[in-house]
Amino acid sequence: MNIDRNQLKALILDKLSRHTYWGGRHTAFENLQKGVPSHLKNEMKEAGRELLKEGYLIAKPTFYGLHVSLNPRRKDVINEFIDKHLK
Repeated sequence: MNIDRNQLKALILDKLSRHTYWGGRHTAFENLQKGVPSHLKNEMKEAGRELLKEGYLIAKPTFYGLHVSLNPRRKDVINEFIDKHLK
């Protein structure tokens, strides 16, 4: 199964959106990799970092690790990205 980087990003965004991790509600960065085959874990981590750089995700540093949430200011763009690359 070939999966490109944009599909991985869309998977991350869709997962966070379905679980309503917008703005103030956040989850551990490590949780982004859960539920994918082990051979894709590193690629998911890289895709997560790219989403942070691109402004789709908001970082919330905590004393117990990095947490992330979806950027509510980019909600329309995020939903379009998910629709384009997953459906």
